[in-house]
Amino acid sequence: MSGRVLLVATGDVMAYARRTSRPGLATAADLLAAVPGDLGVEVVTEDVQAEPSWDTSPATMLRLARRARAALLDEGFDGVVVTHGLDTIEETAFLADLLAGPAALRGGIVLTGAVRGLDELSSDGPRNLASSLVAAADPALRGTGAVVCVNDELHAARWVTMTDATGVATMSSAPAPILGRVVDGRAELTATPPPRPPAAPGEPETHVALIKTYPEMDPVLLTSVVDAGARGVVLEGTGAGNVPVTLFATIGELAEWDIPVVVASRCRTRPVALEDLPLGLGLAAKVGAIGARGLAAVKARSALMVALGGGGRQAVRDWFARL
Repeated sequence: MSGRVLLVATGDVMAYARRTSRPGLATAADLLAAVPGDLGVEVVTEDVQAEPSWDTSPATMLRLARRARAALLDEGFDGVVVTHGLDTIEETAFLADLLAGPAALRGGIVLTGAVRGLDELSSDGPRNLASSLVAAADPALRGTGAVVCVNDELHAARWVTMTDATGVATMSSAPAPILGRVVDGRAELTATPPPRPPAAPGEPETHVALIKTYPEMDPVLLTSVVDAGARGVVLEGTGAGNVPVTLFATIGELAEWDIPVVVASRCRTRPVALEDLPLGLGLAAKVGAIGARGLAAVKARSALMVALGGGGRQAVRDWFARL
């Protein structure tokens, strides 16, 4: 297999060297040198400055998503690999997926990371990187959108979540299947990818708040983030999409102010609209809330950023309906 892949390194845990014999932070070129053998892929390396993964800003996520898109559409790369800390890799991956557009048909967009540093015993970084590079160059990933590759598994950005902060099998797509695996230097898809998202309607809005709800929650916690400048809010509710009744009046007021409120859940839910849920569920829809269509709250935040590029609350509702 051959191909030309851009490797974008953000200085995540994969690049950490903590021991005195090899202290410091590895560059993209250093990471590539740590990959054993010949992958049969031409790799161009690039280093970018980024915050630690647990504090990755929306601006950085957008910069990485745009870089991947440009590399495929404008620079002729066959694939892109981005090394990223695992804490927020699922958010960045999903944002890259939402913004990929026609770039998804040109080549693979693969994000990867590691639980262990570069000089730790049985470091998972070099293998994850090797698998990601060959997967990104493989034509099998064309049309799938952004994926996360760890432990030789390929996870669709829409489905993946971090479930283990200590083991190398750190990511899961459950209840959806893993998208595929890297076997013998090839990407093998074992499941049908999720449908491609609707086109991004404009420039994403980065100031979107995410709030976890709880019974008898004071609505001032909702209005305060709007007063601070949030253009949209995601509420992480319970069950099929339930939020405290104490918030209903405020959600209605924000709807009148053209501030969209998207309700997600801390549970796995079906990709249906709030108003389509059985009687007694999804009541926030009656006061103007928009359902997250089965997305986890952190991914609903990425989706709301993109949806706000098309305008206010009604534009967001229409875009989510096609998600």
